[in-house]
Amino acid sequence: MEELIQIDKNVFLFLNNLGSERWDGFWLIITKQLHWSPIFLFIFYFIIKKIGWKQFGYVVLFLAVLILVTDQLTNFFKYSFERLRPCNDPSLEGQMREVLTRKSFSFFSGHASNSMATTTFIFLLFRKHFKYAFLLFLFPLIFAYSRIYLGLHFPGDILTGYLFGMFLGTFFYRLYKIMQPKYFPVS
Repeated sequence: MEELIQIDKNVFLFLNNLGSERWDGFWLIITKQLHWSPIFLFIFYFIIKKIGWKQFGYVVLFLAVLILVTDQLTNFFKYSFERLRPCNDPSLEGQMREVLTRKSFSFFSGHASNSMATTTFIFLLFRKHFKYAFLLFLFPLIFAYSRIYLGLHFPGDILTGYLFGMFLGTFFYRLYKIMQPKYFPVS
């Protein structure tokens, strides 16, 4: 396990040190969910055009519950493992670019798990309707990389968050498909 943790730290240092002050402002913008709002609204527009307001309401309800469950379970794991963030890890002091600091724990990334869960859910629902739906996965990739760039997460935190998010996104998609015919059929 120690060897795996050291590999994680080495990959983190490599990726984190690719950054430069010139790009810090860009990645500080990327890491905030609010700044992604125009893209979310654009995606919601296409979803509403495809399924209508009523079905969109059910999708938003599922997304809200999905985010709640993902976020709470992620926090449960963070406080169970209590892995220090890179910015708080004494063994990395002086070796990394520290753009942001947070006091909470690192394993695993809530940004990665939530963004991947919601993207997976939306992708599975609409992959047959939109030819380029796979491009939605650019969001969690860029969004979560910002956490490495800023010094807040190790790559293992991100990858675990992705896997956890994919699992929950798929689970909620299947739950939605099971419940849809009985509780919110398409008119």
